[in-house]
Order: sequence, then C-alpha cells, then structure tokens
Amino acid sequence: MCIRDRHQTAEAVASSLGVGAIDVQVCSTGLIGLLNDREALLSGVRAAVDGQSADGGHAAATAIMTTDSVAKEAVAQGDGWTVGGMAKGAGMLAPALATMLVVVTTDADVETATADAALRAATAQSFDRLDSDGCQSTNDTVLLMASGASGVTPDTQAFNNAVTAVCIDLVQQLLADAEGADHEIAIEVVNAASVDDALEVGRSVARSNLFKCAIFGQDPNWGRILASVGTTQAAFDPADLDVALNDVWVCRNSGPGESPDTIDLSARAVSVTIDLKSGSATGTIWTNDLTQAYVHENAAYSS
Repeated sequence: MCIRDRHQTAEAVASSLGVGAIDVQVCSTGLIGLLNDREALLSGVRAAVDGQSADGGHAAATAIMTTDSVAKEAVAQGDGWTVGGMAKGAGMLAPALATMLVVVTTDADVETATADAALRAATAQSFDRLDSDGCQSTNDTVLLMASGASGVTPDTQAFNNAVTAVCIDLVQQLLADAEGADHEIAIEVVNAASVDDALEVGRSVARSNLFKCAIFGQDPNWGRILASVGTTQAAFDPADLDVALNDVWVCRNSGPGESPDTIDLSARAVSVTIDLKSGSATGTIWTNDLTQAYVHENAAYSS
C-alpha cells in the first residue's frame, strides 16, 4: 500500500467514525510490489463501518484472512477486564517482517507506557519465536489498543500475563495453520549460556530445510539437527551435545543414544530438545515441516 492510499484509507475511516485520522492504524497485505485498488479499499471501509457491531469480532477475524484456512482469535479474562486478539497469517512467518497482522484489544484502563511494555514483553515471548518458513515479507503488524471501557486498572503483572497468554495462543494458531504443514514443531534449547544462544540455535534448526523435510518424512535424522547447531555462534562443546525427538534421547554426547526406531513422528505435534550443557538458559522456537503442499501453494501463489 502506498503512502497516499494509506492516508486516504485512514481519513475515510476517521471521517466515518468522527475521529482524527491520526488515531487510525492501517494494516495491509497483498502481493509484494503491487498496489491495492484504492476504490476497493475505500469501498471496504464503507462496508465495514455500515456493518460494525459490538459482536463483530469473529467477522473481523474472518475478514482479514488471506491464505488462512481458519480465523484466529484468542481471549484472556481478568478481574473485571478482558484482553482479546485476532490474527491473520499462514505463511512467510518469521520475526521482523512477516505476512502477519495481529490486533490485540483490551477494555482495561492502562497507561500507554504500561500497554507498550506489556506488548513488547509478550511479542518477545511469542511472535518473535515463531519461524514457520524463515521467509520475511513486507507486512508485519502487532497492535495493542486499550479503550479503558471497563474502568478497571489491573495489576501490572496480571495484565502482562494476559497479553502474553493471548499472543502465545495466537502464535500457536498461526503455526497450526501454516501453509501445507503436516507437523507443528517445538524446538526447545536447554542449558544454554544465554537466552540469545538458545534462540539462535533453535532458529537455526527451524530454518533447516533438510531438518524440516526429515520431519515431514517422519525420519528421526538427528544428524541434521547437530549440523544446524554447528552453524551458530552459541557456546557449546561439539563433542558433548544431547538431542531428543519426542522425548527420546537419540543423541548423547554428540553420538548415537537411544534407538530412533522407538520414535513415532506420525502425530502433528513434534518436540525437539537440544541440550547445550553450557549454562542454565532456555528458549523455544516454534516451526513446522516442509511439505509438497507448501511448495505447490507457493509455486502458484500469484497465478
């Protein structure tokens, strides 16, 4: 979306609702490099304003779907206040720039600084750790909007926990709806020297097409995991790494451990545990496998 279209969209919304254009946040998606049709955008604004409803949350979550197969919503209840959210995204999901739009709302009466801190902390533990296919797009929005309508100012920690819970819930829904995926994979790195090391290692494994293909083929090839760990700058002894697949420690001390024949990778949920034996920090990255269906969908995406 070009700047002019964004401004006109914001101004149209503001005019219809009787607010200032500066109070309107515009999110967009579409084929990279192509402009959205301006009249279609403005027509959509008019239709949305005419159809607004206090019960329109699900309709909004459905309206923002693109290649999503299901609408994504989450809610957390506080003591007299609520945090809710909706998300869109099914591919090109990686930190920094993703084809992901997320709107979190609350009726809690919170200061801007409190909301900002809560969202940043929640994002660091949720969306920043989702790495579906390692690909980044030109759209990546996570908003938290607080109306204060409940008149209740919650305990800061309780509010932070609620925002984080909603964000993690939405992340799991984004992961479950990843384009063509047969498996959702949680890569937990334990006993790292730092959280940064744990996340670097987890992300390296998550972005390995060889590893992702192995999980799709239900092949417990732990050597591909070790190879990915070895490409990082994390602190570890190359001769002393342990790896588990679905809680079976198939790699001990960087060599064969328990028999991989006991591992069942037929279920959608797959866990990978990597023990770096270098400290006490832990971090988890969420990803999915690489399938023919993903290749097919993205091979014909624009045609």
